[in-house]
This record gives sequence, C-alpha cells and structure tokens, in this order.
Amino acid sequence: MQTDTSRDSHRPYVVAHTAVSLDGATTGFTPDVERYYELAATWHEDITLAGADTILAQEQALATAPRPGPAAHGPLLAVVDGKGRIRQWEALRDVGHWSDVIALYAESTPPRPANSTVPELVTGTERVDLAEAIGALGRRHGAEVVRVDSGGSLTGALWQAGLLDEVSLLIHPCVSGAPTPHLWHGSALTSARPLELIESRTFDDGLVWLRYRPGPAPAA
Repeated sequence: MQTDTSRDSHRPYVVAHTAVSLDGATTGFTPDVERYYELAATWHEDITLAGADTILAQEQALATAPRPGPAAHGPLLAVVDGKGRIRQWEALRDVGHWSDVIALYAESTPPRPANSTVPELVTGTERVDLAEAIGALGRRHGAEVVRVDSGGSLTGALWQAGLLDEVSLLIHPCVSGAPTPHLWHGSALTSARPLELIESRTFDDGLVWLRYRPGPAPAA
C-alpha cells in the first residue's frame, strides 16, 4: 500500500473506497460487490468507518443475517451516529465481518438505553468531531489505517475537513439510472483540490480502478 508520508502522523491513514458509475454516482446501478471487497483488502484496514445512514439501510438484512460471532482478526467497525439512530449493534458485532463495534457520538446525541453495552466515543458538541474521533481511534486502538465504507455525506465531510489521505474509485462502465443519484462526495459543495494519481488499473469487464491522493486545499 502506498501512503502519504506528509500527512499528520498523529492519526491513522484514511482512505475512502467507493464503487461508482461513470458519472460519479453510488446509486442507480448494480456494483460488482465481489470485486469491490477484493480491492478493499488492499489496505488491510484496522478500522472500518461508516455513517449511520449506511448501516440503517442494512438493518432489515441484518435482522435475518447469520451471526457467527465477532471476527477475531477483523477490523473494528466505527459508526458515526450523532443522532443515536442505530439499534442493531449486537447484530453488527456478531455478523462475522468485524472484531467489535464502537459508536461515535456527540455531546448532543440523545441518551442511550441504560442497559446499552456498546462502546462509545463522544467528540464534538452538536455533531461528531471527525478529526478528534479518528485521532482518538488511532491512539486508543493502535489503528494505522481507516477505510471509509459509507455514503457520500460522510466522505464529503471528511474531504471538507481535509481528513482524506486517499480516494479510491471503482468506476463501473455505465451511467447511473437513478432519478436523483447520490454522488460519492455527497451533495455538499466540495472545496477545489488537486488530486495526484497513485495507481490506475483496468479490468477485462470494463471496470476501472483509480486511486488518488488529495493535494492541499488552495489558499483562500
């Protein structure tokens, strides 16, 4: 794995790996899930970082999914859940993908059930402070690599905060068919920033894998 030696050494390396259509959408097409996760293994992540919306979209499937128990050598799943909406924590822990789960909350997050056993990390006042949370995950859990597996809102927020060390796009040879497609960087305007190409790979089925390192944001 190629990493950026100029980044802040006090926090883990953060990479957003996303399957997209040719127009940058994450919806409106059928992604190659097997190839996506095959490539995701590139980084050997210590922590998988997801947003609450991504987890909530899987709650119905989680309810009936097999639960072999935590993956002893799997990454830790950290979920940004500032509004306290996630309820399927035990299922997430036992589904067999992660070694454990941790909820990332803000001070304004609604009170949790008194019998909750979910580990928590509270940062920020009105919303989760992503920089502080990622730094704390690195210090407390010895994490060196965080892979973002989430929708555009979280990826866009990380981009805006200058917290992404790498953007990985698995581009599918199609245009999104969704009426209002979700873009990999979310709906918010993203700050202009140059991108340095780290690696590119083309597959026989037309998929293209692009890895970029974001450059510094232009001076105001």
